[in-house]
Amino acid sequence: SKSEPGRLRGETMSSRERVLATLNHEEPDRVPLDMGATIMSGIMAHALDRLRKHLGLPRRPVKVYEVFQMLGEVEMDVVDRLGIDVLPVEPPVQFFGLRRERWKPWKLWDGTDVLVPGQFDVEVDAEGNWLLHSEGDPARPVEGRMPEDGFYFDMASMTDTHLDYEPPPVEEVRKENLITEEELEFLAARAETLRRETDKALLLGCWGWVGLPWTGSIPDFLCLMALDRAYVKDLFSVRTETALKNLEKFKRYLGENIDILGLDGTDYGAQNNELFAPELFEELYLPFFKQQNDWVHRNTSWKTWQHTCGSVTRIIPMLIATGLDILNPVQTSAAGMDPAWLKSEFGSKITFWGGGVDTQKTLPFASPEEVAGEVAERVRLFAPGGGFVFNTIHNIQQATPPQNIVAAYDTARTFGRYPIREQR
Repeated sequence: SKSEPGRLRGETMSSRERVLATLNHEEPDRVPLDMGATIMSGIMAHALDRLRKHLGLPRRPVKVYEVFQMLGEVEMDVVDRLGIDVLPVEPPVQFFGLRRERWKPWKLWDGTDVLVPGQFDVEVDAEGNWLLHSEGDPARPVEGRMPEDGFYFDMASMTDTHLDYEPPPVEEVRKENLITEEELEFLAARAETLRRETDKALLLGCWGWVGLPWTGSIPDFLCLMALDRAYVKDLFSVRTETALKNLEKFKRYLGENIDILGLDGTDYGAQNNELFAPELFEELYLPFFKQQNDWVHRNTSWKTWQHTCGSVTRIIPMLIATGLDILNPVQTSAAGMDPAWLKSEFGSKITFWGGGVDTQKTLPFASPEEVAGEVAERVRLFAPGGGFVFNTIHNIQQATPPQNIVAAYDTARTFGRYPIREQR
């Protein structure tokens, strides 16, 4: 089915050329596609297992490479079949201190056979919940909890509210989040291999090493922002110092072997509104994100990628002001996030990575024909002039029918050929 390695019949550009063109707001031969380039643009292991079977690909258990959201590793046979253009360069550890190595068989609640990291081990409590300890060590505290018949782990450190929460001294934070030589060598080797063996664009997911993460749980930090902005500014200043040191190391170790830098994965919006006043984002976040974006653009050829769910219409102009290149997941189901308005208002200033089909309603519950219709409409709205990478709105969920996934990606790949037609 290929005219030459890395290209589907009728395509004139390599995947990397295609992605870089659209990130420069030029029209490539077709809209680039992503599935699995980040932990916010992937697919759950259950759904990926069914997709592989539906596509008639070799039968083997899916690797659950990200345990928190139970995401499956998208292997190259799926990449080739769907025409995916971006691959991940991800760290060896994602959540709960579990290293992606020594894979072992496991069964999910629905009976799906998967592979999990060797450290993955759960205990089952009296209510039937799965409890996951840090690094799989029962002597360590429980960090994750999945309800019986559930799909994800809840992380108490992210969601619990502590009325007596005391943030750590800033000087202690200064010592955290510096990347190690071992981690750098892992990422460098992965990027070098993918650059040599594929024609794909490469996205470095460096969550926690750059960006502006919170301290305490999300509710704790939202309270802290309201009550002690001076501390938050000091915290962000220190985190940015660390981020700039890490960025220098990324440049030295990875250089031209990556194309896109995953800057931050924090959510700033909910279904109906921003999580906090946009004025707070402008005061607290904008200056420090701008420092990091400016460093990347002064010192590398990389494009910067940032994730935020929800309704963020009043924050998008501030993200653009920081120098950000790419916004994900473009949650068009949230209040005010109308695709036509987003493209008209911001389409020449930022790349939309996502927004291709709704994962809350359409993709899991509509017919393949309805899925194809929504995808064609999103391509028609977002794709003209470049600046659009097709991806579902956040990760593909557990119950999604495989025929709907195929309909979405096949439509994006075929209808997304430039020049974009007015009607499908």
